[in-house]
Amino acid sequence: MEGEIFEQRTDLSKLNNAVEQIKATLAKIIVGQQDSIDLLIAGILADGHILIEGVPGVAKTLTAKLLAKSIDAQYSRIQFTPDLMPSDILGTSVFNPKTTEFEFKHGPIFGNIILIDEINRAPAKTQSALFEVMEERQLTMDGKTYKMQEPFTVLATQNPVEHEGTYRLPEAQLDRFLFKIEVQYPSLDEEIAIITQQHQQKTTDQLKEITPVLSGADIVSLRRQVLSLHVEDKLLVYVAKLIHESRNNKSLFLGGSPRASLAIVNASKAIAAIKGRDFVTPDDIIHVAAPVLRHRIMLTPDKEMEGVTPDDVIAQLVQKIEIPR
Repeated sequence: MEGEIFEQRTDLSKLNNAVEQIKATLAKIIVGQQDSIDLLIAGILADGHILIEGVPGVAKTLTAKLLAKSIDAQYSRIQFTPDLMPSDILGTSVFNPKTTEFEFKHGPIFGNIILIDEINRAPAKTQSALFEVMEERQLTMDGKTYKMQEPFTVLATQNPVEHEGTYRLPEAQLDRFLFKIEVQYPSLDEEIAIITQQHQQKTTDQLKEITPVLSGADIVSLRRQVLSLHVEDKLLVYVAKLIHESRNNKSLFLGGSPRASLAIVNASKAIAAIKGRDFVTPDDIIHVAAPVLRHRIMLTPDKEMEGVTPDDVIAQLVQKIEIPR
């Protein structure tokens, strides 16, 4: 009987092989950042969009590009700037003199893996153009709806330090991101490894070394597999209590929404799958709590003045709610 309890209900061998290949591919170029890479892969498997935040020069864009290159799907890169218009992203209707009709010319958002660099550099009008496409995977232009092809994932980067020429992302926009991954400076040993590796490389085109590991169809199939993973009822209650507590916490002006609850459940399934399990544990939920919640909650002004961070409050929430065993 005991052997049956731990028997895998879902065959995760293909998923685990693909994850190991992607990690090995990225490790050829990216030094460290293991947790960030795990979260990036988990975000894609959980069918979520990902916001990557870090100071310039910590390989945010490079990591996102390498991940996109390891998937054989249509890739688009959009550089956000203060003068960018919604039509520059979504597309626009162009008059065709041959047919004497207007035809919709697709913008760069029509792809599978979309990298938006410096997402906080575009004004509110351009940001709002992403609301529908990120949440509903569709676009409405001139009264006509265009469905996005699966898989559809937005990877966005932003710099938290420089505020000149930047715009705060609307809360509704932030809430559409599954994760906010904070990329830190490398350790001294990692930095030495980065310099040494770059010095010894014979080519400057690092992306040429990357070969696709998965197709777009594979991603869609693996996402269905991840969604089918087992989560015990007591863990669903634990997630609900965690989010509910965030709404009643005195340190927070804004707590997590029901979308945050769903995000934690889906993200913890993806983390469990990456670890080779077909069931979710409390540790998986705790692992994803900070990246799922840190961009969705708002501190009260007095806590901000005290230097408290969203991650500090999330750690308090996790400590306060009893972990089911």
